[in-house]
Amino acid sequence: MRDITYPPVIVTAKVLFKLLGQRFQLSGTEHVPRKGGALLAINHTGYVDFIYGGLAANPSKRLVRFMIKREMMDKPGVGHLLRSFHHIRVDRDSGVQSMLDARSYLEAGEVVGIYPEATISRSFEIKELKSGAVRIAADAGVPLIPVIVWGAHRLMTKDHPRDFSRSRKTIAVRVGQPMHPTGEDINAETAALRTAMQRLLDETIAAYPEDEKAPGSWWTPARFGGSAPTPEEAARLDQEERRARAQKAAAKRAAKGDKSSK
Repeated sequence: MRDITYPPVIVTAKVLFKLLGQRFQLSGTEHVPRKGGALLAINHTGYVDFIYGGLAANPSKRLVRFMIKREMMDKPGVGHLLRSFHHIRVDRDSGVQSMLDARSYLEAGEVVGIYPEATISRSFEIKELKSGAVRIAADAGVPLIPVIVWGAHRLMTKDHPRDFSRSRKTIAVRVGQPMHPTGEDINAETAALRTAMQRLLDETIAAYPEDEKAPGSWWTPARFGGSAPTPEEAARLDQEERRARAQKAAAKRAAKGDKSSK
């Protein structure tokens, strides 16, 4: 797979990281193989997770092909750039094709990044996982590797203003032991993946720099003393968001219907 834009953009991003004063904690990156297909299952706490999630494979000199929602891949400008990185377009209304594409990439020896939570976690905890990650890894016969990215949500996430200031922020990327799902019990293997990701998240937060653990901070989970919504509160907010989105879509369809009838 020919990459013209991806490598130079990574170099540019690393320069920007330095200009923003960002620090990094990388651990377990040796678990990403230097060759052959591998599926990285990454937690989802913000809009720029994928920028930092790719660092998990950087020491192995691999490029990660992320599974990214259709709305981003089709967006003018940024969508063209994402497509040039050979990322995988995900249509949430019909995910079969994206799963087939991911499997094809993996069988060709690529590293693919997937967000098994599907949507951003407002609680910054691990949400219930979709089974796609286990299914894809099992079908392709590749290792499924849990990855935690922590700190990127401080830059850009739901319900909070963006913060790309030069104030010190640490981004932690922790890679876990590879798993080898067989697909024989999808539910059990998905639960095992969630357990592994939860353990990694706890380890990552525990190892986060003490000078950045501000008591009551909005970006810290409630059970760690932060003011982030609890998983139950986050679920309610997600439901309200889905309801509002559905109402907006219905209103738009109704408006189109009115225009076409005139």
